[in-house]
Amino acid sequence: MIITRTPLRISFAGGGTDLGEYYRKNGGAGVSAAINKYIYITVNKKFDNAIRVSYSSTEIVDEVDKLNHELVREAMRMAGITGGIEITSIADIPAGTGLGSSSSMTVGVLNALYTYTGRRLSASQLAERACRIEIDILGHPIGKQDQYAAAYGGLNYFQFNPDETVNYQRIGLKEKDRMAMERKLMMFYTGITRSANGVLEEQKKNTGSKMETLDFMKKQAFTMYQDLQKNGFGDGFAEILHNGWMKKQTLASGISNGEINKLYEKALAAGAGGGNLLGAVGGGFLLFYCDEQRQQAVREAVGLKQTEIALDPYGSQVVYFA
Repeated sequence: MIITRTPLRISFAGGGTDLGEYYRKNGGAGVSAAINKYIYITVNKKFDNAIRVSYSSTEIVDEVDKLNHELVREAMRMAGITGGIEITSIADIPAGTGLGSSSSMTVGVLNALYTYTGRRLSASQLAERACRIEIDILGHPIGKQDQYAAAYGGLNYFQFNPDETVNYQRIGLKEKDRMAMERKLMMFYTGITRSANGVLEEQKKNTGSKMETLDFMKKQAFTMYQDLQKNGFGDGFAEILHNGWMKKQTLASGISNGEINKLYEKALAAGAGGGNLLGAVGGGFLLFYCDEQRQQAVREAVGLKQTEIALDPYGSQVVYFA
């Protein structure tokens, strides 16, 4: 049996510039962090040659091509596995909540399957192959940041180049800044889960008319990277979050809605310094920067369940092999 653990991520800056419609022209950039919320994938050899895949549903088929779960199906094809295997997935957080769960699952499944075949892939290889499955093979209207965040782990600055290469730079925070980030970031679950595909399709179509906005968001990612490296975690982080959220809403309809905007304004009025809606649609998780002395007031103002988070320095890992 093999078990992989792959982190989910929170995106701080540059979201949207990792879409091919933008980075192939201007190059994109993003700052994101892996967090201590995970997707677990187990792979086990079956006695017979059937394929059993268990997630929110259970499939038992005799051929890879018959699998409805497209991420697992394409990962099995890519790894060259044709049958005699059982695959299960368990997630700490529901899908469709803006934390990159589909990409984390793809990375985790690939890591488990290649390990099952006796091959170990680097973080770069896992991310590249996950992008190939989700973007090139399945045609999902998504970017590259989530796959790389899941594969590498940690707090990172990524550059997405017009030639399809990706540059990766780990942001090395001092221990006091890492602890401050974990104390001051507040994440609230809106209770809304939605597929981002429709919004992302619209965002892709709007790219040509939104170049100035996306250029601004890319520069924000570089500014955040530089500020974290030079000055550590502080109030400048909140300002970038807020300005990025204001710009992000203009990229496509459906990114926000009246309910989300009211919650955001309530949090700011109660003392949050700035924030962002994680993911591409009007739901999922709201993220805020807030000093500790104002956090109770923000909790009361927002009235949503808070999810405690910590940074995870590791990407997708094999945590059990027997």
